Amino acid sequence: MSIQNLINSSFQALENKEDGLLVLNEENRFMLLKSSITSDLEATFYEPALCLILQGSKEVTVGARVVEFGVGESLIVSHELPVLSRITRASEDEPYIALVLGIDLSVIRSLYEEFGESALLMGGSRSLEVDQTAHELSDALYRLVSSSQNKIDALVLFPQILREVHFRLLQAPYGGMLRELLRVDSRASNISKAISIIRNQFMNSLSVTELARSVGMSTSSFHQHFKSITESTPLQYQKELRLLEARRRITTQGESVTAAALNVGYESPNQFSREYTRKFGVNPSSDSRCTFA
Repeated sequence: MSIQNLINSSFQALENKEDGLLVLNEENRFMLLKSSITSDLEATFYEPALCLILQGSKEVTVGARVVEFGVGESLIVSHELPVLSRITRASEDEPYIALVLGIDLSVIRSLYEEFGESALLMGGSRSLEVDQTAHELSDALYRLVSSSQNKIDALVLFPQILREVHFRLLQAPYGGMLRELLRVDSRASNISKAISIIRNQFMNSLSVTELARSVGMSTSSFHQHFKSITESTPLQYQKELRLLEARRRITTQGESVTAAALNVGYESPNQFSREYTRKFGVNPSSDSRCTFA
């Protein structure tokens, strides 16, 4: 089945919908995104997910890498990553439309027995990769969209098709990092565990040596693999988390700059202000004023 069937069914689901999200299945972060305008670079965190462009195009920056993708291409993200992203092509007549599905690592690992040791012989890739979407994957996604539109199908068929989609992702040439996650003792799995620890404790002081020990790795090996997977060091990763959380608190919860800085773990408001401005291109006080403008 061509990807055009998936595009047609997604457009039909979005008919007469305003810009924003159309959630197809909340539990699995399965949704359609629509935007009639391009966007500026936005700092955010990507969770493990598949993003398939159905119309328009997008640019994602992770570390020093800039990845662009458009219609028919899909992005696989295997780990939680700090990124910069922006929509690069969209208009009223041809809005940006993307299909997004959260990748469930428990489903990935449950496929280990079926997938077998052959997965370990397949070539690897990085934690964020783009490639042309295979017909088998677009066909499975088409059926996943269709099943989400009917209550009975959503209960009976959706879980089965979801498992197939994960299987197709593991088979994809750019799904190498997902294949590494099949084994709970792999380097990719260890870094995934470390990321979870950092995300749960990012406001506290971070000991890289203790973090490496907690996932069963030497400090040097941990540094090397963390950097290769996330394109950042553990301390840089923690800083990204702190700054993004502080901005959320300032812009959506109305916290003062000082309170936000302290609540995410900064001891020096001046250091916080410098790093915030360097990250977002605007000082935190300006963001605070904009919230109530």
